[in-house]
Amino acid sequence: MKKLIVPFCVLLICTTVVGQSRSRRTSKRPSTTTATKNAAAEAATAAERSKGATTIANQIRNLTTFLYLLGGVAKSIETLDAAAKTGQPSPTNEKNKAQLRASFGDFRAGLDALETYFRTTPDLQPYYVKLAGSASGAANAEAQANAGHFDQAGRTLLGVVGRLADVLVAMP
Repeated sequence: MKKLIVPFCVLLICTTVVGQSRSRRTSKRPSTTTATKNAAAEAATAAERSKGATTIANQIRNLTTFLYLLGGVAKSIETLDAAAKTGQPSPTNEKNKAQLRASFGDFRAGLDALETYFRTTPDLQPYYVKLAGSASGAANAEAQANAGHFDQAGRTLLGVVGRLADVLVAMP
């Protein structure tokens, strides 16, 4: 029996040693260069979003200032137009109308550029969906202004301001 126990113990010890002799692998830690690259990419994305949000905020500021002033100007244009029906049209009134039409055109061009900027900037493309249509709203307002419907054109631009505000809220 002693003869059996000794080889059995030797066999048992050999399998235990072989089973434990395998090397353990540890997971590879991410290198600091990968973490640095990710941090730099996130910082660039945040900077681009901030630039986009600032651009939208400036556009909202410009539009709301214009709309505030448009109310008084449109009212005086309507008054002068009513007076012109009985007499000769005022050259100053026609000049004011031309300036207003040009302002509506400038806002349309600015919103076209803003949409293009968001569409072509990869970090801002997710927000383009909410922004899309702002330029067409401004184009509608421009058409209404060209037709002499300044009050309605102002109301259309209010809708554009609302759309811009929605985009600004969606941006983190």
